[in-house]
Amino acid sequence: MQATQQRYYSTEEYLALEEAADYKSEYIDGEIFPMAGGSTNHNQIAGNFYTELSVAFKKLDYRVFMSDVRLWIPKRRIYTYPDVMLVTGKPEYYNNRTDTITNPQLIIEVLSPSTKGYDQSKKFEGYRTIGTFQEYLLIDQTRIYIEHYHKTDDKQWSFRDYGQSDVTLGLASVSFEIPISDIYNKVNFEQVDGEIAPDVGEV
Repeated sequence: MQATQQRYYSTEEYLALEEAADYKSEYIDGEIFPMAGGSTNHNQIAGNFYTELSVAFKKLDYRVFMSDVRLWIPKRRIYTYPDVMLVTGKPEYYNNRTDTITNPQLIIEVLSPSTKGYDQSKKFEGYRTIGTFQEYLLIDQTRIYIEHYHKTDDKQWSFRDYGQSDVTLGLASVSFEIPISDIYNKVNFEQVDGEIAPDVGEV
């Protein structure tokens, strides 16, 4: 059987395909990977955090973006769509494209079963090549669990995890705190037997 040859795309080809596509795809050094659709938990968590950040920084010099805004990582030749990004000051656009930025300070990813390992390893490695990148949150959508990384020095990062709803998460690179219960507000966790757990911390 003849092996199928892998097709590689230029960044220009990827962007043209992305503009015409009905779904989003990630570009990694010439290869294109369709992104899986998000669950209601995924959407709720990302929306909760985006809303709280937007309100907190409404009159300050920060910008908050959700997953429709693309991120370009030049040192790894990656185009991707983080769930939430925070930018200090004005966004820096790649090639004057207002749908693609290059200077996030904070990135938040809501973990999906199919992408969890990638978000925790290779994607994090790529994010760390961005000069402005200071802080990373990985939020589990199947249980209350958050991994929090922030840069303390050149090539040094601090780590903390959260596993309870009655504590508060404080960001290190900006002045912002949020109760874990607010992050998981209106999120339902499915039990092993298929039953749905009560809503967490509805406001």
